[in-house]
Amino acid sequence: MNSIKRYYDLGTFLKEHFPFKVQKLTLNAGFTCPNRDGFKGRGGCTYCNNQTFSPAFQRTPDRITTQLQKGTHFFAHKYPNMRYLAYFQSFSNTYAPLAVLKEKFEEALRFPGVVGLIIATRPDCVADDVLDYLGQLAKHTFILIEYGIESTSDQTLQRINRGHNYAEAVDAIKRSHDRGIMTGAHVIMGLPGEQQTEMIARAKQLSALPLTTLKLHQLQLIKGTRMAKQYQEEPFPLFSADDYIALVCEFLTHSRPDLVMDRFVSQSPKELLFTPGWGLKNYEFTAKVDQRLQQLDLYQGCRYTPLQ
Repeated sequence: MNSIKRYYDLGTFLKEHFPFKVQKLTLNAGFTCPNRDGFKGRGGCTYCNNQTFSPAFQRTPDRITTQLQKGTHFFAHKYPNMRYLAYFQSFSNTYAPLAVLKEKFEEALRFPGVVGLIIATRPDCVADDVLDYLGQLAKHTFILIEYGIESTSDQTLQRINRGHNYAEAVDAIKRSHDRGIMTGAHVIMGLPGEQQTEMIARAKQLSALPLTTLKLHQLQLIKGTRMAKQYQEEPFPLFSADDYIALVCEFLTHSRPDLVMDRFVSQSPKELLFTPGWGLKNYEFTAKVDQRLQQLDLYQGCRYTPLQ
């Protein structure tokens, strides 16, 4: 673990894998989601930004190569030796036939300077043939599949209209790991009906899975979403910045020491955010986490015990 950080951060992890600077480049490959196209449901999760369903948002994205050209141009002058991870982020990036996925992924890998793929998706739409293919790629390049779990509670997943249960997430992570693919998970903290004790216990649950990385972020209510409307009709607790910092620090103490903490917080655009607005940039929030861990002499895994 990094001797400066009191948790295993993404920067340290990437330095262990690459002898050069690497940067994620976010891509929109034009995929959709089974919870919005009618296969699982329509309208998406209750926290989904409905503006993303507008015709303007649904326009055909640029080719992968064009998006990468734009992304690398931003870094090229300041960091001429920078390498890149093509981050397929938008929607469910394994929700297509294998031939389509291969075309997109291999176009990215052919781009000069791209040294690996990060593929965000749902745990209920990753077929075995896709995992077999990615497992072969993982033998000679950096491949990380990032699964949107959001909660380990089936009751919560049903409440937010997620369209899958926790068992499906566990299955997808294990099937990926069995093929030698690094896996990540994404979890939202503070979803309606969940208690802080439940969120802290989640650290041990997730640590029991063969995960490489974990992303946390606080619940944010976005204008126009069903969840924002539910909040207006019947408010539920939302984190203050200080309370969420305390929760993150406690969560870390119960987390497996070798679990890479990719992110703790997310900031939605001000024009879309309904509440809460903390006025903190991501790096400012992280600095406050670092400060609290130092003050309390806490570190990742200091209270960790494996799940029995």
